[in-house]
Amino acid sequence: MVEAPLRYVVEEVNRAAVAAVGRPRTVLDVGCGIGLNGAAIKRSGARVTGLEIVPGSISRATSVLDEVISCDITSDASVQEALGETAGARQFDVILFADVLEHTVDPAGVLGRLLPYLAEDGQVIVSLPNVAAWTVRLGLLGGKFEYAQSGILDETHLRFFTRASAVRLLEEAGLEVLRMDQNPMLVRAGKELILKAAAATGTVNGEHEDPTALGRSLPYKLYQGLVRPVEDVVARRAPELLAFQHVLVARKPPRARAMKLTVGMLTMNEEESIAEMIGEIRRYAPDAAILCVDSSTDRTPEIARSLGARVLRQMPPRGHGPAMELLMYSAAADSDLLIYLDCDFTYPASDIPRVRRLVEEEGFDVVNCARTRTRPAAMPIPNYAANRTFAAMAHAMHGIPTCDVHSGMRAYRGSVIRAFDFDGEGDALPIDTLLFPAKCGYRVVEIPIAYNERVGTSKLRKLAGTVWTLVRLARALPVGERLGKRYTRR
Repeated sequence: MVEAPLRYVVEEVNRAAVAAVGRPRTVLDVGCGIGLNGAAIKRSGARVTGLEIVPGSISRATSVLDEVISCDITSDASVQEALGETAGARQFDVILFADVLEHTVDPAGVLGRLLPYLAEDGQVIVSLPNVAAWTVRLGLLGGKFEYAQSGILDETHLRFFTRASAVRLLEEAGLEVLRMDQNPMLVRAGKELILKAAAATGTVNGEHEDPTALGRSLPYKLYQGLVRPVEDVVARRAPELLAFQHVLVARKPPRARAMKLTVGMLTMNEEESIAEMIGEIRRYAPDAAILCVDSSTDRTPEIARSLGARVLRQMPPRGHGPAMELLMYSAAADSDLLIYLDCDFTYPASDIPRVRRLVEEEGFDVVNCARTRTRPAAMPIPNYAANRTFAAMAHAMHGIPTCDVHSGMRAYRGSVIRAFDFDGEGDALPIDTLLFPAKCGYRVVEIPIAYNERVGTSKLRKLAGTVWTLVRLARALPVGERLGKRYTRR
């Protein structure tokens, strides 16, 4: 007699999809289920709206999401009733399709129906089960293609995808695929054995058990903390074979347009330069909002405010990384474009229009203003040597052909900032904010720029900066893909 498999559906957070969300302002969670993914995303500060059709799931999701709307995503009328009839009725930074498109007859039609609600520069995140996973291939070799209650061969799946066909689905919808990740199919291949063991220990009891129980258990948490990181590394070596789900991040191709600009500066005791610096910014970007993250003990913040700048105080001072994190996410909350530069005249404000054009007119996502193509007279030889060494390490370790990983003048689309969850703790955050976009499919351009004598004293922490640079270079290794194929030097 063949023992029947334990019937138990595991509801869990789609870890790769949630990690790909970053820190958006608004998220539309399509087919949100009971709200597990949306609840995890809300911790980033986003407002999450869910679309769902199952009454029981709507009831549970309503308790954890900001808003849940009953909607049949296969119906034009239902989507328009839920989100508005005009294309600009409601706009979201991210539209998340976490394991929902495979349940529809026409996935391309569902995408096309919801894309009008994607904000300019917004992102689409799609998770699809991998029908080419090694477990399915082995089954086919043995003549078996058995549907199950959940998993890749879920009995409710109507469409099946490989990595290549998932990319094709998004590209045919007019989207540009930026990066891909996966949830691994390694330990998960032993699902039946794991469920039997869990049932034997009382962790789950069968088909009437709470589907989130296993995900809240200690063994599952230990797996996520200790085993899953190793699985991720292994699965990245052969995702077509070792992925359980493919997770793709895509967007509408950027179009040339005028953008709402914020010019940002980190300020600490810049009393002698702040007024003239703001004047220079106004001269070259009169429409820009000016944002200062300030840790001064002198009159810098009062002067900046009197000249119309927005000032965020960070006292007591927490260092360059936390200040830069605050600057970037504050600017990205209400601007399309951030250009930041130091407040000591080392970087010329006269280059703001040139940098701005590269994003607004040429479609670049990040502009890295490099000081060190050749040694500037204003930069001491040891500083120049250190900068070129760090750039060479970035090139060797990550394949990014930069010559300046610590530039104090850059431009970022706001959507690119929101696409990542940058951790500003410690120094050398510019390593992450350059390498992450470059390795994850965004268009990055590096241009030479003048570097002038500073006004005031340097706040550079050389030892801490060196240590954190090495740490961040190492920590960036698992992010995205090596070589930064869309990194351009001019």
